[in-house]
Amino acid sequence: MRLGFSTMNGPDDVRPDVLARALEERGYDSLWLGEHSHIPASRKTPYPSGGEMPHNYVTMMDPFVSLTMAAMATKELKVGTGVCLALEHDILDLAKTVASLDVMSGGRVLFGVGVGWNEEELANHRPIPWSARYRGLEEAVAALRALWTQHDSEFHGEFYDFDAAWSFPKPLQQPTPPVLLGVGGKLGTQHAVRWADEWMPMDIALGNVEKKIGKFREAAEAAGRGDIPITIVAFGDPTIERLHEYKELGVVRVVLGAQYKGWHDPSSIIPFADRYAAYIDELR
Repeated sequence: MRLGFSTMNGPDDVRPDVLARALEERGYDSLWLGEHSHIPASRKTPYPSGGEMPHNYVTMMDPFVSLTMAAMATKELKVGTGVCLALEHDILDLAKTVASLDVMSGGRVLFGVGVGWNEEELANHRPIPWSARYRGLEEAVAALRALWTQHDSEFHGEFYDFDAAWSFPKPLQQPTPPVLLGVGGKLGTQHAVRWADEWMPMDIALGNVEKKIGKFREAAEAAGRGDIPITIVAFGDPTIERLHEYKELGVVRVVLGAQYKGWHDPSSIIPFADRYAAYIDELR
């Protein structure tokens, strides 16, 4: 099992190129950055974890700019979106951005996608009903795959519709960079089984992780998908015993860094990475 690392990618955090080099030197396999294009000031949608939304959600930088810096500073470290809110992008522009990053990184992109949690945020971007967000995301990924794999790319759907177009460059990874769906609920996992290359839930959203992984694998087998790789995003400060449990469950990667103790302090990032780096060889 491999270890990845994530931060909130704020302007006061460790620079992404500096962090990426540090992670690669310590044996981490990947750096993951999420995104929020903006946070609506209305705050009608409650923060999923309860209480006040941490302020560093407001100051998140663009993940693709930061991941480009990370890729240029490293040789083998994979660069992942954890997650990209694909519905908040122009689909033609997003296809080129991801493909360009994959080419420039030498084929190291892991494309994590999700629907987000802020209803007003999505509404500011697209006229996709909140109730249709999973269906919209499925179609967005289908459109991206068409743009990445077809010379004359064409797509006609409910939410995305374009005639034959030339969209280049194509990703270096063929047919496409792996698409990881970052969801934990019942509907989301049904979508992961149906169309994602990999599943990337946060452990806190699963409750009984062993039970949920078992049900997910049963559903994947019944759908004829076989063994879909699973990456777990660990919330907080997991123990080494917990990490070994994930390894025994066949999880291929655990991403660390989500709301660990002291995560508001940028000076804690490298020490936190150092703490878990000591377990990397043991968990392989």
